[in-house]
Amino acid sequence: MCIRHRSWKITGTLPWGGLLFIAGFAVREVSVFHTHNLNLFIASIVLLLVAPPVYAVTNYIVLGRTLYYVPYLSPIHPGRVISTFLGLDAVIGALTGNGGARVANADATPSEISSGKAMLRASILLQVVSFLLFILLEYVFHRKCIKAGILAPRSTPEANKNAQKLRRILYLMYVSSIIISCRHIFRVVDIWQGAEGYLETHEWPFYVFDGAFMFFNTLMLNIWHPMKYLPNDNKIYLSKDGKTERWGPGWVDKRLFLLTFVDPFDLAGLFMKRDKEKFWDREEEHPIVGAQQECGSADKGTEITV
Repeated sequence: MCIRHRSWKITGTLPWGGLLFIAGFAVREVSVFHTHNLNLFIASIVLLLVAPPVYAVTNYIVLGRTLYYVPYLSPIHPGRVISTFLGLDAVIGALTGNGGARVANADATPSEISSGKAMLRASILLQVVSFLLFILLEYVFHRKCIKAGILAPRSTPEANKNAQKLRRILYLMYVSSIIISCRHIFRVVDIWQGAEGYLETHEWPFYVFDGAFMFFNTLMLNIWHPMKYLPNDNKIYLSKDGKTERWGPGWVDKRLFLLTFVDPFDLAGLFMKRDKEKFWDREEEHPIVGAQQECGSADKGTEITV
């Protein structure tokens, strides 16, 4: 679907997450027949722990692109969705990789195993907190869309088209976020129970919550691919009438990158009452998407007739 929609830049993490899961399950299957090979066991654990955060990155990028599409209702700068949550995921990934390797290493000392478990617990809890914040961001944006009437049904199918696309992408993100959150909660319980817990001593919860849930998420995002409903160019935005797409200049955050990472909500700018560029308030200056092509076709047709 990434090839079909030419969206590797936006949803390229989706096949990457799928490949990590396939590799993790494959290595896990091989390790069953090579029980004395510690490296295979460690590799399967790390791959299966790292794969879900990659799926989460897809959601971050898609929500960021959705906020670019409706910039005047975005709670934060769209680009900060990716940088903020991706930064948290980088910390989570480092904790997961190091913790998983220490716990699975039979030659590790008790103190190393204990620190590995602490790392895994911290990473899983951080995943849950991070994703709950992400869902909260989705919800705040959704509520603002409802209050602004952007999602309200229109009188004609043509006028309703863009509002319907926006509703679908929001519902898609909700379902995907809930699936990933359920998997995170499963991992929290699993790690807290320890090696002797029910989840570790029985295989079916692993194949349901880590396998079936994430497979369904992958299948859903391929059937209802996000780029069916969003433009490939983040300079295209939806007018406040909820039905007209326009070419804008794009929303550029002129602050230093480090500052945007530390202060994604631009609280400093709010405190200092710094004016923000609101290009969407001058939407009459921006051409309607498709109008230029239609004009070009009309001109070309006129030349041929002459």
